[in-house]
Amino acid sequence: MAIPIGADRVAGWVRDARQRTLELVEDLPEDQLRVPLLEIVNPFLWEIGHVAFFQEHWVLGHLRGEPPLLDGAARLYDSAKVHHDTRWDLALPTRARTLEYLRTVQDRVLSRLGGELSPDEAYFNTLAVFHEDMHGEAFSYMRQTLGYPMPTLTGCAPGEGPSVARDPAPRSDVDVPGGSWRLGASPEKRFAFDNEQDPHTVQVEPFAIATTPVTETEFAAFVDDGGYSNRALWTDEGWQWREGAGAEHPVHFVREDGGPWQRRHYDRLVPLAPARPVIHVNWYEASAYCRWANRRLPTEAEWEAAAAGEPSATGHRLSRRQRLYPWGNEAPDPARAHLDARVMDTVDVDALPQSASAFGCLQMLGNVWEWTETVFGPYPGFEPGPYKEYSEPWFGTRRVLRGGAWATRSRMINTTYRNFFPPDRRDIFAGFRTCPPG
Repeated sequence: MAIPIGADRVAGWVRDARQRTLELVEDLPEDQLRVPLLEIVNPFLWEIGHVAFFQEHWVLGHLRGEPPLLDGAARLYDSAKVHHDTRWDLALPTRARTLEYLRTVQDRVLSRLGGELSPDEAYFNTLAVFHEDMHGEAFSYMRQTLGYPMPTLTGCAPGEGPSVARDPAPRSDVDVPGGSWRLGASPEKRFAFDNEQDPHTVQVEPFAIATTPVTETEFAAFVDDGGYSNRALWTDEGWQWREGAGAEHPVHFVREDGGPWQRRHYDRLVPLAPARPVIHVNWYEASAYCRWANRRLPTEAEWEAAAAGEPSATGHRLSRRQRLYPWGNEAPDPARAHLDARVMDTVDVDALPQSASAFGCLQMLGNVWEWTETVFGPYPGFEPGPYKEYSEPWFGTRRVLRGGAWATRSRMINTTYRNFFPPDRRDIFAGFRTCPPG
């Protein structure tokens, strides 16, 4: 399931993930911990406890057979068994008791880490860390959804401010040759989720793809041209969503008294920036924009080939070589990818020239998640992993996103990682890049 990894490294991840979790919630007063019942959020106290329960369940209980540290924790925090809407009615432990549970679980997990980890120890500890990383990103966009202040995180800048004074370089397309492509995680990858396995060969036809994602001002032009009222631009399901939601523009776009468009970033308004990617748009909105612009979304296989592929020696076919990251196999760093919330907002789409893939696509990891055309489903030969509820229940109902966002942790993201959300979700840090019609 995983290539062995050192205990010291895993222990560092455990501490770092927990510090990020605490920093994302510890400044919230009691009234902000109590959130309205919405399909796209969880009660903060429930989600904090769920993070601790998940780690305890897999690392201490499943892996080591240890008894529960909190009586009845599964009845409170098992997301597979506790229906979303009932989480507001649970008799949850107090804030102090929940944080104590979080600390106790971490201390017990760290005390069990030492020496060379077995493959199972490496797998389940990494699973728990990555699960907490996902919830850390969820805490970040929950605060955005609720209009709470921007969190203060160690080592993270509040943001560089919108780049209103400059336009990005003109958008261009690059050609990606067709050929055989191995879609999915290779056996050499240190850790892979079940939906990334097993790698299999698909045929990719030659295509072109934009070097950068769609920007805020490009999307604003679609809004101003009546894109949200033009039925012909929307799929049947998309139009049904638009009417039901009363959507007339992206969820955080704001225009006051006929002035220019602004975007709500946490609890403040910032001007739209010509060089920043549009964010917080759902699949339906991305799809409608594509029809308006005479473009299309890439398929999942096209996205991965553009991000991880290389041209053959002749340049006419995809090479058999595949990169773990768009720039190569070196781990992400701030010069190559905007990850880890180092800056608490997006950066310009043409920033980070060292992020370029072999074909010249920028920022295919970090900044914003990118919607693809592909419906989320299993790869051939799929077998659910130990955490059976992670992927299989959602096959056929969600769309695949790739690439990670500014709040995604660099330790868990690469060119084979698959994210998946319902097509109506626009609270997540998602944007998109496009292809010309093929």
